[in-house]
Amino acid sequence: MGILSEAHICQCFSRLATQKRNSLVTINGARQKTGQQLVDSVLSLARGLLHLGLRNGDVVAISAFNSDWYLEWILAVAFIGGIVAPLNYRWSFEEARMAMVTIRPKMLVTDESCYYWHSAAQGDAIPSLRWHVSLSSPSLDIINKYNMLTAEMLVEQSVIYGSMNYSFAPEGAVIICFTSGTTGRPKGVVISHTALIVQSLAKVAIVGYSEDDVYLHTAPLCHIGGLSSAMTMLMVGACHAFIPKFEATLALEAIEQHHVTSLITVPAMMADLISSVRLKRIQKGCDSVKKILNGGGGLSDNLIKDATRLFPRAKLLSAYGMTETCSSLTFTTLFEPMLEASGTSLQMLAVTNSSLVKARGVCVGKPAPHVEIKIRVDGSSNVGRILTRGLHVMLRYWDQIPEKASNSVEETWLDTGDIGFIDDHGNLWLVGRTNGRIKSGGENIYPEEVEAVLIQHAGVLSSVVVGIPDPRLAELVVACIRLRENWQWSDDSFKFSVQSNELFLSSTILRLHCREKNLTGFKIPKIFILWKTQFPLTTTGKIRRDQVRREVMSQQLSFPNKL
Repeated sequence: MGILSEAHICQCFSRLATQKRNSLVTINGARQKTGQQLVDSVLSLARGLLHLGLRNGDVVAISAFNSDWYLEWILAVAFIGGIVAPLNYRWSFEEARMAMVTIRPKMLVTDESCYYWHSAAQGDAIPSLRWHVSLSSPSLDIINKYNMLTAEMLVEQSVIYGSMNYSFAPEGAVIICFTSGTTGRPKGVVISHTALIVQSLAKVAIVGYSEDDVYLHTAPLCHIGGLSSAMTMLMVGACHAFIPKFEATLALEAIEQHHVTSLITVPAMMADLISSVRLKRIQKGCDSVKKILNGGGGLSDNLIKDATRLFPRAKLLSAYGMTETCSSLTFTTLFEPMLEASGTSLQMLAVTNSSLVKARGVCVGKPAPHVEIKIRVDGSSNVGRILTRGLHVMLRYWDQIPEKASNSVEETWLDTGDIGFIDDHGNLWLVGRTNGRIKSGGENIYPEEVEAVLIQHAGVLSSVVVGIPDPRLAELVVACIRLRENWQWSDDSFKFSVQSNELFLSSTILRLHCREKNLTGFKIPKIFILWKTQFPLTTTGKIRRDQVRREVMSQQLSFPNKL
C-alpha cells in the first residue's frame, strides 16, 4: 500500500487549518487556540523534535494531566513518524519504570504530576532514555534539578524546513497504550493510525459527533477511551475543552462555562456528577450536553434515570470495548430525547437496564459498522468466547515479535477474553470473563452473570461476585453487596421484611431473589457479605475484582462479614 493511501491521524490538519482556521478548537483555562494556531504549534514542535534528533520509529513516553499541550505532543510525535506511549500519571515510578524498560523510549515527557520520575530515571534505571522534557513551563530551578528540556527550548532551536509532510513509524504504529493491569502486569498495546481513524468514523456514525461539538476531556489521555475520543474530535473539527483530571465539580463548572455538548464517562464518573449536583443543589448549564458515551461497565437503572434528569437533552449511549480493539466494539442507546413535531417539548425515549439485563447476561448492543464479531462455542450451547477482527484491532503487544503476531487464519481473530452470545437481532450479550471464571463443583460460573441478577433487586446498589477456595467445591461463590440508601442488613430479616414495610435485606432474601430470576442453583452465592465502603476501582473506574477477592480472603471471621 502506498503512502498516499494510508491513514494518518495528522490528516485532520487540512480541515483544521482551513474550515476551522479562525474557530476555537482548544480551550485550556485562559489558553485558547484556533485551528490554524493548533496546527502551527504542532508543526513547530515537530520541527524541534527533528532538530533534536528524534527519528522515525522512536518511542516517546508521556505522563501528564490532560491539557492542550498533551494533545499537541501526541500529534507532533505522530507527525514525524514517532510512537507515543502515554503512561498513567497515577502509577508509582516502579510501575512506570517497568513499562519503560519494556518499550525503550528515547524521551520522557512529563508535567508537574510526575517530575520526580526524571530524578529516579537518571543513570541506568532506563538505559534507552536520551532526553528528559517538561510538558509545561517549570521554574529554572526545576529545569536544572532534573536536567530537563522544555517545549519552548525545542521550538526555539528548531529549523524552518521547506514543505513538511507527515511520516509513518514501522507497521503504521502510532500509540502504545497500556492495559489497566487489573489481571496482572500491564501490557503495551500497539495501536495503528488506521485503527484510530476507523474507530473515529464509528463514533461519528453512531454517536453523531460533529464540528459543532464542544467536547469535555473527562477521561485521561493515557486511556484508550480518552485517546480515541480525542482523535474523533480532531477528525470532525470539534472544540476540545480540557480539565486536568476528572473531578465532578470541575467538570460541572466546565460544562456551564464552555457550553459543553459532549463527554464520555464511566459509571463512577456519572455517579460522582450526580452526587455533586445533589450536594450543591444546583443544575446550571447541563442542558447544553447533547451526547454522553459511557464505557468501562454498564450503568444501573437508577444511574440512567438520574443521568437523564441531570442531562435532559443528552443522548446517552453505552459502549463495550477494550484497549486491544482501540476502544469501542459495540454500542447501545440507553436514552434518547427527541423533539416532538411542534418543537415545543421533549419526548423522552428511555431504554432501561430491565430490557438490557437478563439472567444470562447483559446486552451491550450491536457492533460498529467496521467491526466483525463471532462467538467460538464449545458443544451445542450458543454461549462461547467473543472474538473480533478488523482494522480496529491492535497490531500486537509491544514485546511480541511482529512476524509472530498472527500465524494462522484462526489467529487473525482476537480473543477478547469475554464470554457471551449473539441474539437473533444481532445484539451482543456479555455473560462473563474467562479469567474471572469461578470453578465450583465442576461447574463454570461467570461473576457478571450473577451480578446482573443481584443488581435488579431494589435494595442492591452494586455487587461484586468472587470465588474463594473451598476443599469440597474447589471454589465457593461469594457476593459482596453494597446497599442502597435507607436499606438495612439483617442476618434473618425475611419474615420481618415481609410483614412490615421496612427496607431490610438478608442472605435469605437475596437467595430467593436469585431463584425468582431463574438463576441456576449452583450459581447462587453461598455467602453474602455486606460491603460498607466503595469497591476499589482502577484509574478508569472499573472495579478491581482481584482486590475485592483478596480482602474477602483476608477475613478469617465467620460469615456474613461486614467490610
